[in-house]
Amino acid sequence: MVKARAVVPGLAATSALDDVRPTGDHAVRPTGHTGRASPGPDDPATEQPPPDLRVVLLAAVAWLGALSGFLLPEWVTGALLAGLLALLVRRHRRGRPALLLAGCVAACAAVACSAMLRAQANDHNPVAELAGEEAFVSAVARVTSDPRLRQGDYGPFVLVRTQVREVTGRGETHRTAVPVLVIAGTEWKDVELGARVNVEGRLARADGDDLAAVVSTSRAPTVLAEPGGLYDAAASVRAGIRAAVVPAGPDEQTLIPALVVGDDQGMSEDLVEDFRVSGLTHLAAVSGTNLTLVVGFVLIVARWAGVRARGLIVVGALGVAGFVLLARTEPSVVRAAAMGSVALIGMGSDGRQKGVRALGVAVFALLLFDPWLALSIGFALSALATAGILFLAPPWRDALMRWLPRPVAEAVAVPLAAQLVCTPVVAAISGQVSLVAVVANLLVAPAVGPATVLGLVGGLTMLLLDPVGLFLGRLAGWCAWWIVSVAQQSARMPTAAVEWSASAMAIAALSVLCLLLALVMPRFLERRWCSLGGALLMLLTVVRPLPTPGWPPSGWVMVACDVGQGDALVLNAGGGAAVLVDAGPDPEALSTCLQRLDVDRVPVVLLTHFHADHIAGLPAVLEEHAVGEVEVTAVRDPVANAAAVAAWTEGAGVPVRVPGYAEVRRVGDLRWQVVGPSRQVVGAGTGEEGSLANNASVALLVVSRGIRILLTGDMEPEAQQLMDRSITDLHVDVLKVPHHGSRYQDPEFLSGLGARLAVISVGEDNDYGHPSPETMAVLENAGMLVRRTDISGDVAVVVRGGELRVVTSAD
Repeated sequence: MVKARAVVPGLAATSALDDVRPTGDHAVRPTGHTGRASPGPDDPATEQPPPDLRVVLLAAVAWLGALSGFLLPEWVTGALLAGLLALLVRRHRRGRPALLLAGCVAACAAVACSAMLRAQANDHNPVAELAGEEAFVSAVARVTSDPRLRQGDYGPFVLVRTQVREVTGRGETHRTAVPVLVIAGTEWKDVELGARVNVEGRLARADGDDLAAVVSTSRAPTVLAEPGGLYDAAASVRAGIRAAVVPAGPDEQTLIPALVVGDDQGMSEDLVEDFRVSGLTHLAAVSGTNLTLVVGFVLIVARWAGVRARGLIVVGALGVAGFVLLARTEPSVVRAAAMGSVALIGMGSDGRQKGVRALGVAVFALLLFDPWLALSIGFALSALATAGILFLAPPWRDALMRWLPRPVAEAVAVPLAAQLVCTPVVAAISGQVSLVAVVANLLVAPAVGPATVLGLVGGLTMLLLDPVGLFLGRLAGWCAWWIVSVAQQSARMPTAAVEWSASAMAIAALSVLCLLLALVMPRFLERRWCSLGGALLMLLTVVRPLPTPGWPPSGWVMVACDVGQGDALVLNAGGGAAVLVDAGPDPEALSTCLQRLDVDRVPVVLLTHFHADHIAGLPAVLEEHAVGEVEVTAVRDPVANAAAVAAWTEGAGVPVRVPGYAEVRRVGDLRWQVVGPSRQVVGAGTGEEGSLANNASVALLVVSRGIRILLTGDMEPEAQQLMDRSITDLHVDVLKVPHHGSRYQDPEFLSGLGARLAVISVGEDNDYGHPSPETMAVLENAGMLVRRTDISGDVAVVVRGGELRVVTSAD
């Protein structure tokens, strides 16, 4: 299965590709009798001076200094700095130029020392000492981030970053100024950024050095002081933006605030996932794109109003400050403001040269201000994307301009450059390489600017004139609709992303591949038919699933699809037909699995019970395949899910029935008997929440090609024991382990089946701890070979020459 969680950054500053204007040796000169001028900067043949990399080198060395300060022992960092200083002194004594080396040494030392001092300050203070004792404290703190609502195993909770100014614990009061993370109940979800609050709770050590401690509290915050006037003004504008887009659709309503100021808390999980898969996440987060569009619009209005020269610089600076205040003064916002400012500088005269220098200065200043950014993946992606636009996009644009108009060439070059330089980092954190990101960014580019600007103006207008603000919000909603549509359709492509190992060797190989592509890309892009052929090949790759050599394996009887934390079992009925037992939680993953198995028809879909991780993929099956009928359990629990299945099947015109106990069916090469639940459905007992629905799972004994397979749904011990009593001498060859291998099992039942192979359908890094070590031990002690979808991908049960075998997509 393709686990698509990719994150691709980028900037919307296509004008940053503007190279050096004709000055000096590049100035336009008369050419005598012909009257022709030398090529201008828009001509691909124009020779441009190479960018000055000295400031970028200083920034890179400073970054290494920050990493050494955080990750290496202090004595190692000190030794490295001493070695650089000795090299500097040696070059100076020999009379060699050492100014650049001196700058590198100074930059490295400054940021490394800043990193070590910040880490020491967080590790050695009264709050950290009390955290080591897990003391109960009362603290006065200033809220430094918006509350973030999260869903935990036992209900929702809120995360809030604060700066503790005063702490009282163990009978003593201390004044301090250290960062502390508050983990609290939903009473904290409305606390405002900049407010001064009193928090009472128990301290614990933080996992990283960027926090002095973590405080857990079950008490509501006591607000001691409300935020200042500027915070109130920013909150009013944010509220105005949300109010202006009320006429838009639900997804568009949540996307527009994210586009304008990075306010993405209202976006649904499905929409966030679609943006991640399609490489558009940078649009919904606070990035340089947001600032470039917002401040760029402000500068256009200023020029229209007659502001020129230094006045524009002042307006731009005020626009950046206003954006930071509006989007919140958090490190990620400051980072985005810096990178967006680099893009704005790149739009001006001598843009590439100034942009490169500005990038170096911005990275160095940010690291000096906040060394923790050196460890931030978001910071690395933002800096790499900006660098790709400044270094790679201009020559690629020039190559494309040999056969494309300049605007189209820039629109292609910008996302392509940003995507390529970020690919190794994205693969390292997500384990995949996106194939749709460039096209998706290209398609949404015309709508991003209007949606952002109209959303901002609409929000401001709502403060004065509601009807006009609502009208502008509706226009912004139309633009946002296109962005949402592109994200959703791109994410649903069969090969939106391909898996890539996150091992050091694999990432190094991918980095080398990206470097080679960067070198050959100009020659490739300047050739029309090569470019068009490559684009067509990429399109075919995206819209059709990538073939897996040897898949499906010959002689396959059953495949447990890797659909995440859920069940989707495909039984081979022959001739392109299959019986599907459960539909898993992910429609796209199930659709891909069925396509790879070359399944055309599904005579029967059997849903063992109505939990979402067994039914959510059903709409994809009904839409894409000819389904004969759907069989379900008699217990309609949860009721809402049962109603959803009824609505889906009714809409597709597919009949639904409840199979009877001991009923025998045959489809093609398959024969099965319903062996559970018996007429007595066992309710909640010692199992997990939802045991009634789990124990009502329809269980099947499948016979195909001489082997017996027991499919158990999510049966728990009570139903397992009932089956054991009802069916004497039940022996099988293959067991689909009940309930994803949870710890709620009857060991005697599992061991007594005599199965040779156990298949566990389970999601990678799931929140339930499935499969449990206790269940794994029972299976292994019973002599079963165990295969899991979270480790092996799709698991195929195969019969060849009358012998039982197992093949996985990871083999």
